[in-house]
Amino acid sequence: FDAVRAATEGRPFDAALLLSNASLEYRIWSCHRPMPALARNADGDELLFVHEGTGNLFCDFGHLAYREGDYILLPRGTMWRLEPGARTVLLMIEATNGSYRLPERGILGPHAIFDPAALETPKLDEAFRGQAGEREWRVEIKRLGQLSVVTYPFNPLDAVGWKGNLAPVKLNWRDIRPVVSHRYHIPPSVHSTFVADRFVVCTFVPRPIESDPGALKVPFFHSNDDFDEVIFYHQGEFFSRDNIKPGMVTFHPNGFTHGPHPKAFEAGKKAAKTMTDEVAVMVDARDPLEFGKAAEAQEDRSYALSWSVKR
Repeated sequence: FDAVRAATEGRPFDAALLLSNASLEYRIWSCHRPMPALARNADGDELLFVHEGTGNLFCDFGHLAYREGDYILLPRGTMWRLEPGARTVLLMIEATNGSYRLPERGILGPHAIFDPAALETPKLDEAFRGQAGEREWRVEIKRLGQLSVVTYPFNPLDAVGWKGNLAPVKLNWRDIRPVVSHRYHIPPSVHSTFVADRFVVCTFVPRPIESDPGALKVPFFHSNDDFDEVIFYHQGEFFSRDNIKPGMVTFHPNGFTHGPHPKAFEAGKKAAKTMTDEVAVMVDARDPLEFGKAAEAQEDRSYALSWSVKR
C-alpha cells in the first residue's frame, strides 16, 4: 500500500494508523508548519523516521536539527515538538508499553553496523534557548490511546542541563555500515538497527551484491513462520521487488510464502548489477499485526498476484 498517500496532517497522535498489535503502533504523519502544542507519549518509546523534509525538533533535552533519512528515538515521556523547514513526512513506530535498545553485535564488536559515536543527542544551544518564553503552552499527553492536556503559563522546554544515559538520539541511515558477504546472502536480522521487546527495526542501505558465481543474489523464498514482515521503501529501487516506489509499504503476514519477484529473480541470475541502491526500513513483529483502515484504503489489491509471471 501507498503509505505516504495515507499520511495525515494535524497532531502527531492523530497520525494515520497503518498497522498495530499490543506491542506496536505503525503510523504515518505529515507536518508542514510548527506544532502549536507539545506532544508527550506515555504509552511507550517513539521512533520517528524522516522520509521527507528538514527542520528542527525541540524537546526537554534540547534541540536537534533533522533531515531526510534520520531516525529520531524519543524515550517514553519526552516532551517534543517540530518546527519544519520543509514539509515533513514521518514514519512513526511506537514500542507500546516498551522501550528500544541497540542490538547485540556479538563477535562483530560494539562498533559494527554503526559506531555509537554517530548517535547524536540534543543540544542546549542558542536555538534551544531562543525558543523558550513566557507564553502559554499546551502539552498533549497520550496514555492508553487517549489524550489529556496540561497547560503551562510558560514554555516547559527550559532545561539548563541533564545527566544520565537515557535521552533522545538521532541516527541517519548514511552512518550505517552494512554487514556483507560476497559468497552468502545474509539474512535481514543482521541489519537490525533498534530492538524492542516483541519486534525489531532493520535498515536496508546500499551495499555490494554477492559476487561469488554460486551465491544467491536476491533474498531466498521463505514463509515468515515466526514474524510479520513490514517494509517501508524510502528511496532507490528495491532489488527483490517489482513495481514498488518510494513511500510504499509491503506487508507479508507470517505463514505466507514469499520471496523475490520473477523479474528480480531473473535479474539476479544475470548478475548485471554490482550494488544495491535501495534504502528501506523493515519491522519484523513477533505477534500478528492488524491492518489499519488507512492502509486498507491505499492497498494495491493486485500485489498478491505480482509473483505470477503471467501478470
